[in-house]
Amino acid sequence: MAHAESDEHEDHMPSKSSIKRWLTTTNHKDVGILYLITSIFYLVFGGVLALLIRLELLESGSTILSGAAYNQVVSAHGLIMLFFFISPFAFAFANYFVPLQIGAKDLAFPRLNALSFWLYFFGGALFGSSFFLGGGSFSGGWTMYAPLNSPAYMPAVGSTAAVLGVMLFVISTTVSSVNFLTTLHSMRAEGMRIRDLPIFSWSILLTVWMMLFAFAALLAALILMASDHIIGTTYFTTTVAGSGSFLWLHLFWFFGHPEVYIVLFPALGVLGEIFKTFTGNRLAGRKWIMIALGLVAVQSFIVWMHHMFLTGLNFQTKTLFMATTIAISLPFDLMIFGFIYTMIKGKIRLTTPMLYGIATLVLFIIGGITGVFLGAIPLDYNLRGGYWVVAHFHYVMFGGAAALVGAIFYWFPKMSGKMYNRTFGKIQFATFFVGFNLLYFPLFFAYEMPRRVFVYETSIKMYHNIATVGGFILGLSVLMIVGIMVHALKYGDDAGDNPWQAWTAEWSVSSPPPLENFSGTPSFKSGKLSMLNPATDGSGTEAETDGGHAVEEEHTDHASLTPFLISLSMFVMFLGLSGVHQNVQALHDGDPATTATIAPLYAAVAGIGGVGMLLSLVWFGFEGFSAPAPLNVNKWPFEGVEQNKLGVWIFLLSDIVVFGAFIGASIFMRFAYGWQEWYQDLIPEAHVTMPGLINTYLLLTSSFAVVMALVAIEKNSKKGLVGSLVATFALATGFLVNKGLEWQHLFHISTDAFPEGWGLGTNIASSTFYLTTGMHGLHVILGMLILVFLIYRAWFDDAYMEDDRPVEYFGLYWHFVDIVWLFLFPLFYIL
Repeated sequence: MAHAESDEHEDHMPSKSSIKRWLTTTNHKDVGILYLITSIFYLVFGGVLALLIRLELLESGSTILSGAAYNQVVSAHGLIMLFFFISPFAFAFANYFVPLQIGAKDLAFPRLNALSFWLYFFGGALFGSSFFLGGGSFSGGWTMYAPLNSPAYMPAVGSTAAVLGVMLFVISTTVSSVNFLTTLHSMRAEGMRIRDLPIFSWSILLTVWMMLFAFAALLAALILMASDHIIGTTYFTTTVAGSGSFLWLHLFWFFGHPEVYIVLFPALGVLGEIFKTFTGNRLAGRKWIMIALGLVAVQSFIVWMHHMFLTGLNFQTKTLFMATTIAISLPFDLMIFGFIYTMIKGKIRLTTPMLYGIATLVLFIIGGITGVFLGAIPLDYNLRGGYWVVAHFHYVMFGGAAALVGAIFYWFPKMSGKMYNRTFGKIQFATFFVGFNLLYFPLFFAYEMPRRVFVYETSIKMYHNIATVGGFILGLSVLMIVGIMVHALKYGDDAGDNPWQAWTAEWSVSSPPPLENFSGTPSFKSGKLSMLNPATDGSGTEAETDGGHAVEEEHTDHASLTPFLISLSMFVMFLGLSGVHQNVQALHDGDPATTATIAPLYAAVAGIGGVGMLLSLVWFGFEGFSAPAPLNVNKWPFEGVEQNKLGVWIFLLSDIVVFGAFIGASIFMRFAYGWQEWYQDLIPEAHVTMPGLINTYLLLTSSFAVVMALVAIEKNSKKGLVGSLVATFALATGFLVNKGLEWQHLFHISTDAFPEGWGLGTNIASSTFYLTTGMHGLHVILGMLILVFLIYRAWFDDAYMEDDRPVEYFGLYWHFVDIVWLFLFPLFYIL
């Protein structure tokens, strides 16, 4: 019966055995499965690299890997596990279960959800391909520290491709963050307040807020790094007062420390679900656990400099960040006590998920306590950079992932409708737990050994040998997970709709859930899930009528090829860009003939990808696609804000961080270089204010033209609408032409200091000027492309006269672009 219901609304979707289904699906449950399978693949990929590291460390010195290969393997292992495994692994469950838990039919923007997956998929593909491109993959460590991340140390096409692969992943997370935040704030079913969110959905809400800001900072850092490689800027090669290295440290760790909690929060949410289910008890101190999670989410952005205690920061700053580091541990104490008390007050059922829950607490406590050592400045001087950090980091990060492994065993029956062999599950858990501790605990005793080297004293050989044995046992446990699930799909018993007797909303529907989740309009107004129509969902869910009338639901689409095509095109474009960089000649021993052949080939690939992306975006814009229309929803604190507008506002928040990082980088480097010496002799001779002033007037006038377009709609004037949009486009064109003329002048100016002109890589002042204003110019170009679409639809399709929201949302973006220029103008033309 459950399976029949699951297929009830799928007659217009390709079969799940069809490749077309998985290339075109936008349904959140299908996307969740795609995330799950892909992230497990990267777990295996990263795990194989980890085993190579462990085999190398069986003996001191180079045995199976060269020094260069070892650096690549260590770097790739860290980057793959952090970006392409652990976060997507958590969001496999977030994609699948958050809409079910909040009573939604899907995420707010289904096509963007599919886009986020395919960007992640192709980002991983580009990163993996870096091993096979010229010069090998990135070898500067997972933290990508400057100056090792600069072209001087890594001129290879492969290393640039690896950076661009991570960039695709970061773009994916931004798209996903906007989608989840809009969903959780505007699609909660009636009666579900923010504080009523299930603990897993609450953890995801806080996670995506952190992702929105943290990954925006990382995106800015990666753009700066990629620009050093591709167009020859000098952000991280500048050596004045170590400013290039310091800039990377600040940008990376502003992302890096919140990333720890971005990984941990979904795991803590899973712990809450598991503990309340398998103790039969409500989560003890639930309100305080939610508050503690919120405090950590905020505090995570004010502790990043504790990763910089070994740098030249002054003692007062170090002391401040030592205090914030210790303070952030206090809310975690509250959470841990809440979980423990939940178990004490309940009746524990030692299922496989519960065993993973208990193990996660143990591992996390070990990781947390050992991390406090690193938060103290004197101890950090002795432990930083050694294997103590390696052990601590894995107990926290991979220890948190243990809860996500438990999530597989917890939610697999709901996702598949099948129950796995419970004895096999417990054997797998024991294998995982033993292997984990054999691998990582001995590394605490090897704390004096520096990271990322393979030479060590014979006195610690035993610890490395034990760790290698543990690594292979842990690897076996991962393969056992796959085997258990495949066996269950083929031979498992029907799980039923609620095998664990849990009480969150996902357990009230059939296993697996129907395509559109609920047969009616869900409501939590009575304190439990009910349906606002006469039909039941077949799983015993209480049904209510909406005044005796069934609620008429709009058709919802679940398939689109455009997310796949956009992502594929970006992959091709980024692959081409990886070979279009200043040091491509170094790959061929300075042979100009070879370089002349290779560089245009990469440029052509980038161009093909760019054209494909543009065409795919046009298709995306014209494609008729009906997303789920939320009915009777709780939208606090955004009542009155339309769903698409909320999505635009959230996206702009992330863009503020991106531009903030660019502007902050310019100011930081200028202070390091010397404020008055920044432009040297260029200001009085050539860098005049007038071009910037003209562009300021052009952009301000263009914003006024957008306002006039909305006024024309109010007056029902099609010609006024089109004319205003055309005027906006013309003013933007004038902005770009003026900017181009200014750049042309600066490129070719000849002074005593700059006889060959003031180019992209002339000095750090020129790099920050061109890249920051260029990033703004790219936003102008994107806005112009949207304008072309709006003008076409307004003129030929008579669009927007009845619904002005697309023009209004474009206006929000355009006004933001103009406001950014109001910061750039004084920074680069007046100060």
